[in-house]
Amino acid sequence: MFTGIIEGLGTITGIQSSGQGSCFSFNAEFDLGDTKTGDSIAVNGACLTVVKVEGSRFKVDVAPETFSLTNLGHAKVGERVNLERALSLSGRLDGHLVSGHIDGTGTIKSRQNLGNAIIVSFSIPESMTRYMIRKGSVAVDGISLTINDCRSNGFDVSIIPHTASLTTVGFKKVGETVNIETDMIGKYVERFIQKSSTGTEAPESKKTKIDIEFLAKTGFLK
Repeated sequence: MFTGIIEGLGTITGIQSSGQGSCFSFNAEFDLGDTKTGDSIAVNGACLTVVKVEGSRFKVDVAPETFSLTNLGHAKVGERVNLERALSLSGRLDGHLVSGHIDGTGTIKSRQNLGNAIIVSFSIPESMTRYMIRKGSVAVDGISLTINDCRSNGFDVSIIPHTASLTTVGFKKVGETVNIETDMIGKYVERFIQKSSTGTEAPESKKTKIDIEFLAKTGFLK
C-alpha cells in the first residue's frame, strides 16, 4: 500500500529482457535506507518487487501484465521515474490510499500556467472516469492529486510548484503517457452495490446505473 506522496526521482539504468518480461535497474536519487529484497516500490505508480538492492541502486522484475497496463513497456534507459516505497503502519497517510495496481494509461492533452500552478489535462478511457469525481483523488504516475474537473473522457488537475519540482509531472510534455490509478473506494462501492442489488455480480450489459437516486433507494443516503 502506498500514499501517492513521491519520495523522490530515480533513473532507469538498465532494461534486460527476461522471458516475456524484463528486469529493470534503477538508481534512486535518495537514500533507500533499510530497503531489502522482497520489498515493494512503486515505480511511476506501479507496485513492483525489489529483487536486488545495493545502496541507492535496485532491480525489479516487470511481468507481461504490468507491461499491458502501464507505460513501462515504452520506457527507455536514462528516463527518470517517480519512486515511493511502501507505506509502513506507523507512517502518516498524507496523500490517499494507493494500491500500486494501475488501471491503465492516459495521455497529457494540455498544460496551462495559472498563477503559480500548472493546470494539466489528461485524456483517459471512460471506463476509468466512472470512478472519478470533482475534488476526488487520483494517482497519476504514482502522484496523489486532486481532480479539479472530470469529463467522460478525461480530467484536469492543478500542479503546485512543490509537486512540479519533485516529480515527473513537472517536466512531462503534451502527448506523453502516464499511469492512472483511480480511487479504490469507488470500485468497492460499485461492486458492493451490484452484489447487494442482485445477489450476484451483474453482467456488463445489465449493470445498474449508480446515481444519487439509486444510492438513496438502496439506503446509502439518508
